[in-house]
Order: sequence, then C-alpha cells, then structure tokens
Amino acid sequence: MTGNPIVEMKNIHKSFFNVEVLKGVDFDLAKGEIHALMGENGAGKSTMMKILTGIHKSNEGEIYYKGKPVEYQSPKQAEKDGIAVIHQELNIIPYLTVAENMFLGKELKRSPFGILKTKEMKEKTRDYLNRLGIHLDPARLAGDLSVGQQQMIEIARAIAADTEVLIMDEPTAALTDREIEALFTVMDGLRKEGVSIIYISHRMEEIFKMCDRITVLRDGQSIGTKVTRETSFEEIVKMMVGRELGERFPERTSVIGDDRFKVESLSHDGVFKDVSFTVRKGEILGVAGLMGAGRTEIMETIFGVRKKTGGRLILDGEELHIRKPHQAIDAGIGFITEDRKDEGLVLHLTVRENLALTNLKTLSKSGVVQEKKEKEWTEEMIRKLRIKTSGPEQEVKSLSGGNQQKVVFGKWLGTQPKLLILDEPTRGVDVGAKKEIYSIMNELTEKGFSIIMVSSELPEVLGMSDRIMVIHEGKVTAILDKGEADQEKIMEAATGGARQ
Repeated sequence: MTGNPIVEMKNIHKSFFNVEVLKGVDFDLAKGEIHALMGENGAGKSTMMKILTGIHKSNEGEIYYKGKPVEYQSPKQAEKDGIAVIHQELNIIPYLTVAENMFLGKELKRSPFGILKTKEMKEKTRDYLNRLGIHLDPARLAGDLSVGQQQMIEIARAIAADTEVLIMDEPTAALTDREIEALFTVMDGLRKEGVSIIYISHRMEEIFKMCDRITVLRDGQSIGTKVTRETSFEEIVKMMVGRELGERFPERTSVIGDDRFKVESLSHDGVFKDVSFTVRKGEILGVAGLMGAGRTEIMETIFGVRKKTGGRLILDGEELHIRKPHQAIDAGIGFITEDRKDEGLVLHLTVRENLALTNLKTLSKSGVVQEKKEKEWTEEMIRKLRIKTSGPEQEVKSLSGGNQQKVVFGKWLGTQPKLLILDEPTRGVDVGAKKEIYSIMNELTEKGFSIIMVSSELPEVLGMSDRIMVIHEGKVTAILDKGEADQEKIMEAATGGARQ
C-alpha cells in the first residue's frame, strides 16, 4: 500500500458476554482499492465491520478515517461521513419505484409541507444509474427487478451520498453470471474514481479476479495481509484454516452401481419440459446451468413442492406418485434447499430440535418423543457430522453457516433417504466447512446413497460430480461424464450452445 490509508483499524478488541470475539485486529484500506476481507464463518469479519460503522463499540483499539480518529454512534452517522454498506440482504422496498428507493429518507421537497420534486428525483436517479452503466426506468417498481438490478440501486444510492468507502458483504451470492460481470464492471469503475471497497466473500475465484489485497482473519485475530497477485489460493486457505487443507475436493471413492432413480419426460408447464435423466447408486450427479434455467424448479417438482404436468419418477424400479413433500420423504427422498435459513432450519430452535424435526416418527412411541432415544441420536449426529456446537441445546441461529448446514444434513440423514437432493449445499459456507461437507457427501455415497447436487460454482460441480447434467431454459442440453467435462463445455451447454 502506498500513501496514507483512508481507513485504519488498530488493535481492535471486542467481547460479547465475556467471550472475546476480536483479539487485537489490525486492518487498513487504501484509497481506490478493492480489499478482500476473508476468514471462516465466525472469524470476526462482520463484527469488525459493525464496529467500523457504529453498530457495535470496540472494547479497545482505534479507528482512523482519512487520518482522523473516529467512533461512530450509528451506521447513519458513518454513511453521512462517506462509509456505506451494501448488505447481503438488500434494503429495497419492493412496492416503491426505483427513484423512490433511491431517495428514501432523503426526498427532495418543493416546500416544508412535503410536496416532492418527483421529476427531479427521477432525473437524478437516471443520472446516477447511467454513471454506473445501468439503464433502468426510474418509475419502475423495485419489486419487479432482479436481485442484481436491486443491488445496483443500492450502489447508486451509496454513490449519490458521495460514498468514499463501500463495504460489500457477499454481494454475488444471489446474482446470475451476467449480473456478476456487470457488478465487477461497476466496481472497477468505482475503483478508478477513487472509491475504496471492502469486499467480503467466500468465493476465491472472485477475490483473485477483483481484489488488490487480501486480509485474513482467523479466530478473531488478523493473520496477515497479502497483495493478491503475489499470493495463491493455497496460501490464503492455509491462513484461513491454520493448516494445509490438502486437495480442494476429496477424491471420489464410492463404487457406482446400477440406476437407482429415473426421471422420464418430467414437465412443469411454462418452466421446464421433457426433462429425462438417471441417478445411479453411490453417484453424485451434478446439475449446472445459469440462474433461472429451471434447475431448482425441477428439483422442487421431484420433491412435490410443485405439481408436475407430465412425466414419470421411478425409484428402485417403482413408479412414484408424489404430490406433496411428505410423500417424497416417505418414498426415500430428502431435499436440502438453497435457502437453509428460511426453508431448512427453524433458527430460534436448538440443534436437537432441528435435528429431530424430520425424524419424529422414528424418535417417538405412541406419538410421544422418547427423550433418551432423541438425546442419543442427536449426540450421534453431532459427532458424525463434526458439528461445532456447545451442545444439543445451543440455538441454531448462533452457529456458523457451515455448522448450520451440517445440522440440515443431519436432519435429513435421520430419514435414511435413498436419494438426497442438494441445492447449492455450500452457498455462504467458508472454505474449511466446504471441505467437510464434501467429505460428508463422499461418505454418504460410499454407503450407497445417491446424490443430486445443484450448484452455481463450476469448480464445485467439476470437483465433486461423477456426471454433470446441464440445464438451459428448462431443457437438458448435456449430460457429461466427469472425464470429458470442463468449464468451457458446461458453459457452452448452459448458454444453449450444445445438445445432448
């Protein structure tokens, strides 16, 4: 780094209920720099940013902004000073227009009586969006926009407030590939204009593509800062987890058997049509495709969340007639959904209660849960899946993302499914926990489980799948063996350039 940093955090300490979360963290951000902040879930990244923006107060340490000591009392005060946050959960009100969202809380008024300068706000909104290379109608309802477009409104709103430091928390988690490229173009433009960006993400490929430097936190301590072009994936991973992680993806060791699950001409009118494929015993079938291609909808139809309008499902030679999810579960199908927080877990319940949710039949006698049996089974799942928790009675919401995902796995394993559908199983999970989840998948297929894995991360699809099915606009465009698949072939099929 050259010159004085625009942000400098020195020896930051923070404790919650006598538990030390940050233990003397140091961080600096240069003007016009994109600086990645990395670390496993629970490393202290979010706490650090909350201290910077005034949500939390540090117990010890100093913060300097543009060379002057600061201690913000609220995010609003930090934003007024030029430090803004784009959260993973966007703060867009869907029932307001693009322009109304842009000027929310900062409306331009003709008089003290509240008459708005609607035309002027629309014109300014258009100017700010055009500056980012985004062409949207300011009068359009925000709820009708894609997540990527909504995110651009948030960035434009920050730029309108003369933001000098932009904190981006997992900004690409819900974006299409095209939207990610648009976001990167905008970020590059902001960097050239002198805006500094703190970029928090678990996606290594993005970090190495976009960021100038990388700072790694581990267990509440700053492990070090590296210039991106002078480091490697392996070095950053070692800094994050404190050890060599070995191969990024474990070697596939299961013996693949005969066809277990057959999908024949499955259709859901207006979404996908004539989808056919098989999954073999002990196999991981990866499912790739661009966002909106219909991957999740196909899986939801198999599981009975959506009603099929045609086609057959056959499991172990028996045709299934699934209209509701409970029928899929009874037939031996489990489904780990893309959104673990809203659909996979009940966050205010304990680890034990969440693990028991889908297993009440096996844990009960005459309709009453057998406490001893439930306790033994819960402890077995915690041990088997290596769930890091203070115990079965810890609330799930206080676990890291990776450990929450392990609880979801455990919830379904108790049902002993023959087929397990995983939709984005490692989204928002740090690199160490990803490796553990991959190992769990390996162990399951060694025992004869069959897995369908939907993933938007091509390295994950290539690293973990025995075969790869590619979906484009609701149709299967390719089914590739592991040996013949590469990123180029998958992307060609995902954009409609190849046929089965």
